[in-house]
Amino acid sequence: MTQLASLRLVSLLPSATEIIACLGLTEQLVGISHECDYPPEIKNRPVCTAARLSIHQPSGEIHQEVDKLLAAAASIYEINLDELTRLEPTHIITQDQCDVCAVSFGEVEKAVAKLTSSHPQIISLQPDTIADVWADIQRVGETLQVDWQPILSALQSRVKTCQTQCESLQANPPRVACIEWTDPLMLAGNWIPELVEIAGGKSIGGVTGQHSPRISWDELIAADPDTIIFMPCGFDLDRTRIEAQPLTKHPQWEKLKAVQLGRVYITDGNAYFNRPGPRLVESLEILTEILNPQCNYGHHGNGWLKIDE
Repeated sequence: MTQLASLRLVSLLPSATEIIACLGLTEQLVGISHECDYPPEIKNRPVCTAARLSIHQPSGEIHQEVDKLLAAAASIYEINLDELTRLEPTHIITQDQCDVCAVSFGEVEKAVAKLTSSHPQIISLQPDTIADVWADIQRVGETLQVDWQPILSALQSRVKTCQTQCESLQANPPRVACIEWTDPLMLAGNWIPELVEIAGGKSIGGVTGQHSPRISWDELIAADPDTIIFMPCGFDLDRTRIEAQPLTKHPQWEKLKAVQLGRVYITDGNAYFNRPGPRLVESLEILTEILNPQCNYGHHGNGWLKIDE
């Protein structure tokens, strides 16, 4: 077995930090990304990355800056090589799923090649579905030689509980539009359609295991979902409320069935839906509460709200 005291872990994305924490390795975490903020006890760790754009701009301006950087073949994020050198990590956990979400795998490889005082092993996560997230937890646990099975079993048990509680909706599942970005308008893909289905709904637009697609206003009107859930990538409840406001002022907004039924919600996408780690189970519980009002996991007011609350 690996000697835990010898582990020096650097996580370059929030979901990896949460996987490390759920495996009981918080004390071995010596460095984090600029976006890592959970669990709270890791916030004082040295930060090893920075973004080359500001997230405080409106969604449309953020999207334009991202497009410019990608068109120029430039990374959206940068690694603090001096900090990484000083930390002398034994392992670096990163991702190879989305260059917009976190430091790219290629950038990490370049940085590691420049290290002279340590030769860390790179663990790269590539989650597109819930099964991939479970596999990532297992892979990190096996690589670091810690017991991952009880943690994974407990998470899967909570998923099964939600699934059982939502079976009554399966005969007539509500059609759900999960908004991952507001300008341009995008619907959530990857693991989100799968979570919606487990919670008793039918996701419109997004496809399990595939990246988030754009959708036009005309397409949204034509789909006319029963429920709309805002979960913009990287935004908390307050920021999501702000970003949703331009959409609610659109001339066609009031025509939507979800609006007429009062079934429009905002969520803390940054803490939950956008992070492919252990808290996807809490994301599922939030969806279960939204689509099944008789269920209560205690997330209302924290993880989600009705848009007019």
